[in-house]
Amino acid sequence: MSSFPTVYSITESEIDLNDLLAQITLTSTGAAAIFTGMVRGETKRGDAHDTEYLEYEAYVPMAEAKMKQVADEIRERWPVIEGIAIVQRIGKLYPKTPTVLIACTAAHRDTGVFDAARYGIDRLKEIVPVWKKEIGPGGTEWVEGEYIPKPGE
Repeated sequence: MSSFPTVYSITESEIDLNDLLAQITLTSTGAAAIFTGMVRGETKRGDAHDTEYLEYEAYVPMAEAKMKQVADEIRERWPVIEGIAIVQRIGKLYPKTPTVLIACTAAHRDTGVFDAARYGIDRLKEIVPVWKKEIGPGGTEWVEGEYIPKPGE
C-alpha cells in the first residue's frame, strides 16, 4: 500500500485547513488543490430560497469506509498524488460554514492534482452516505443526495 499520507474523517469539529495541509504535505510537495463546500444562505438555482442552517448526518463507519474508497480510487487514477484529505462535517451548520473539504497534494500543479480533487468531491457526493436537512423560513426539507449504492459498494 502507499506510504503517502491519507486523511479521511467525519467530524463535528471545525475543518482546520492548515492542520490538514500539514498532514498531507511532504518535502517533495509543490502543489495542493483544495475544494471546500460551504453552507449557502441563499440558493438561486431551481426554486430560489433562503437557508437558516443545515443539519448533516452520517452513518460514520460506512461513510469513512467510503471515503477511504474514494482516496484509493484517486491513488489508482493519479499515482503521482502525494497526500489526500477528505473531511465531511456533520451537525448543525450555518451559512458561510465549510461543510466538506477535499485536498490533494503533488510535486507539481500539472500532474492532475486539480482533476484528482474534483474527482474526490464528485465521488464523495456519489457514494458517501451523508444526509442533509435544510432548515429555512419555509420549513424543513431533506435534500436528496446522489448516493445510490451499486452492487459491492
